Amino acid sequence: MNRRELLAALGGMVVAGCAGSGARDVAHSAGTAAGADAASNAPAPGRSVMDAELAHGQFPGAVWLVAKGEDVTVDTLGVTAIDGSAPMARDTIFRIASMTKAVTALAVLMLVEEGKLALDAPVETWLPELGNRRVLKRIDGPIDETVPAERAITVRDLLTFTMGFGISFEPIPIQKSIDELQLVNAEPLPMTPHAPDEWIRRLGTLPLMHQPGARWMYNTGSLVQGVLVRRAAKQDFDVFVRERILAPLDMRDTDFHVPPSKLSRFAGCGYFTNPQTGQKTRMDRDGAESAYASAPVFPSGAAGLVSTVDDYLAFARLLMSGGVHRGRRLVSEALVREMTRDQLTPAQKAASSFFPGFFNTNGWGYGVCVSTAPDAISPEPGRYGWMGGFGTDWFSDPRRDLVVVAMTQSSDYLFSGARERFGKSVYDAIG
Repeated sequence: MNRRELLAALGGMVVAGCAGSGARDVAHSAGTAAGADAASNAPAPGRSVMDAELAHGQFPGAVWLVAKGEDVTVDTLGVTAIDGSAPMARDTIFRIASMTKAVTALAVLMLVEEGKLALDAPVETWLPELGNRRVLKRIDGPIDETVPAERAITVRDLLTFTMGFGISFEPIPIQKSIDELQLVNAEPLPMTPHAPDEWIRRLGTLPLMHQPGARWMYNTGSLVQGVLVRRAAKQDFDVFVRERILAPLDMRDTDFHVPPSKLSRFAGCGYFTNPQTGQKTRMDRDGAESAYASAPVFPSGAAGLVSTVDDYLAFARLLMSGGVHRGRRLVSEALVREMTRDQLTPAQKAASSFFPGFFNTNGWGYGVCVSTAPDAISPEPGRYGWMGGFGTDWFSDPRRDLVVVAMTQSSDYLFSGARERFGKSVYDAIG
């Protein structure tokens, strides 16, 4: 799936942001670990929708989790790979792509709380490669026609995706330069071959697309955040995430790659169907041939993680609890509130684009989409979360003490309306 194919898919997407065989495995628990639950024959919320989507060929299989307070329901459906026979299971590992962004933002906020970063400080304090920025005179102009940046990029700009640089879905000159430099600022794969210091050096050779703070642009801010954490913490980004977030939350199956011992639980990559041509493509290979089967040179803060539904529930609950996990505070409640509220101004939204109508019902916090108006999933705003380009999704609704995590490995789940149908069915089921 390239940028133009993604744009075509987004153009036909129902606007609601946040967020094989017929094998079945339903489990209920009160927040216990996977494998410790008593089986139940009761269908999980969303089951009928997932059954229909499987029948229509949207994906070979799926695992989803609905947590209402301490009551957790997990359901599985289908098989782990195209033409495969291994059934989906509660501990199946998935590429979660852009669901990584929230984890990365939390890592930044931990360093803010420690005083190693400051939200309104210039990022050039830690990333001198991004100092003295110049900005394109016009987005479709030559990359050497620039004006000085009106101000420095701040840490907050990175978190809110208002740094002035991001994905472009059009073949503009600067995108050609981005591709030539192998910065990979759009799709999860292929991964950049450059280590963090070299990657940020190359990014620093390019002008910004827009003035810092002027508008929202997707994705690149999360890539830069990963390098920023590495510099500010004086520790590799992936190591920081493991030690400060994954280990305390007992997210044992979440990492930037899948080790050989867990490849048998790693779901295969499904299809993306081009909505204009009907052509089906796959972004990754399966098993040991996957790009996620070995440790990356550049651990991506935008799309680098793999995870399971239970692991991601632990992360989502940390945010729902205001930064506390099992009595231990990992980050302040005030910073979690900032992370999960809409940070964009009306002017920034008006100047920005993503897919049609996105900012009519959504805003952006720090690494998460925030529902700001009724949409196709719920008549009430207030959800936050995000999806992953391989076919995963998560949202939390603090008003209802609700966390929903759905995982497939088929991008078609996101762009066909299936995601919205599933989300709505969950709300319909819980009343």
